Amino acid sequence: MNGKLNAAIPSLASNSVYLGMMLAIVGGFTDAYTFISRGGVFANAQTGNMVLLAAKAAEGNLHGALLHIPPILAFILGVLVSETGKLPNVRHVIYSYRRSILILECSVLIIVGFLPESVPNIVVTMCIAFVTSLQISTFNKLDKWAYNSTVTTGNLRTAIQAAYLAVKEHNQEAGKQFKEFLAILISFTFGALSGTFSTVYLGKSSIWIASGVLVAALILYHRDRGYYRRPQSLNN
Repeated sequence: MNGKLNAAIPSLASNSVYLGMMLAIVGGFTDAYTFISRGGVFANAQTGNMVLLAAKAAEGNLHGALLHIPPILAFILGVLVSETGKLPNVRHVIYSYRRSILILECSVLIIVGFLPESVPNIVVTMCIAFVTSLQISTFNKLDKWAYNSTVTTGNLRTAIQAAYLAVKEHNQEAGKQFKEFLAILISFTFGALSGTFSTVYLGKSSIWIASGVLVAALILYHRDRGYYRRPQSLNN
């Protein structure tokens, strides 16, 4: 009975479509959360921040333009920290750096939910931009394909290209790719919708919903590898 139950529960490897869907939900949710409740600044979509930065600067609104710089810097810092975490010496100290990233992201989102509204919006957006940058840099493979769990443009392009090959050449691999990327796109949209409604009706504490999704991902992630260090392996 236990064996059948375990078989029914997906094992969330770092490139699993199931984990990708959960992270995409978080990505859509956090962007909607910061845009609605924290001054119209994106935590994840740095393209949007750069466009708004340039547009406001062109309008002569320097104060508004400057508000979009800290999230970009926090995003850059997150990428650098993620790359540092991949170094062999660091991975020897931190067992499962990918799991550590999920724990850190979840913890930050929980803390953000406790922050009073008096805390400047820029502090919140920087915190979320930092941890979602870690998420993007650490979990960037869907099966064997590169993807992004917080931005949809590249995922949409890949899905359409795969659909074209699947129909035109009856390519089964492309068909699988299309289905997986479509699942990511739907998950991101669902995250953005739920983030919008929950932020409007629940306020700043709605971010705990996103942290709950991460907790679920943590429970399932690498469940069959155990939770303690195996010195002979660093491939987790």
